[in-house]
Amino acid sequence: MNRPPDLVLYSFRRCPFAIRARLALAISRTTFELREVKLAAKPAQLLEKSPKGTVPILVAPDGQVIDESLNIMRWALENRDPEGWLDRLDPELIADNDRPFKHDLDRYKYSRRNTADSLAPRERGLKFLLELDVRISRGNWLAGAARGMTDAAIVPFVRQFASVDRAWFEAQSLPHLRPWLDQYCKSDLFQSIMIRVAPWSPGAAPVIISPAGKQSLASAGS
Repeated sequence: MNRPPDLVLYSFRRCPFAIRARLALAISRTTFELREVKLAAKPAQLLEKSPKGTVPILVAPDGQVIDESLNIMRWALENRDPEGWLDRLDPELIADNDRPFKHDLDRYKYSRRNTADSLAPRERGLKFLLELDVRISRGNWLAGAARGMTDAAIVPFVRQFASVDRAWFEAQSLPHLRPWLDQYCKSDLFQSIMIRVAPWSPGAAPVIISPAGKQSLASAGS
């Protein structure tokens, strides 16, 4: 078997920050070792690289540690950007997603349903979704006529918001956002980065993600 790659990504499958990092790595056709993290039992190797212990964390071949998802995306796309994602980048919209929308998403998702604690942030979150819906209506994507970094950075959070109460979400007037979300989540790109793997542990056979988006195993000693 081939030697595992030097590039390592510590990730958690459902984390929206980790999802967008994996999307950028996939579209840039970057080969890396995927180390799925069990958040309740973070490995010492992760904490040595980044004491704050959040995912995603990318460890580059030169030893550089990149522990912010947007920086991982930029790193990958600056190396190879076959679809021109960086040309469709809206930092302000992503900042609105990462701060006020993510704040409301967490309070909506983790509070008890149908109480003021969940309904108020849900309504604030809906206002952001309505803004996205208008953007998508202009050209099917958030920052241009094709998918780009802005879509990849935001879609995991919209997906999580929609999943809290699917019936409520489907009842909202979001005629452009819902097809956008559905199309993205059903795409080969998205499906390729949502593979299920066992949590990583030292000595386990590495999980290698290839440019084709396929999973393989390699022996650490080969």
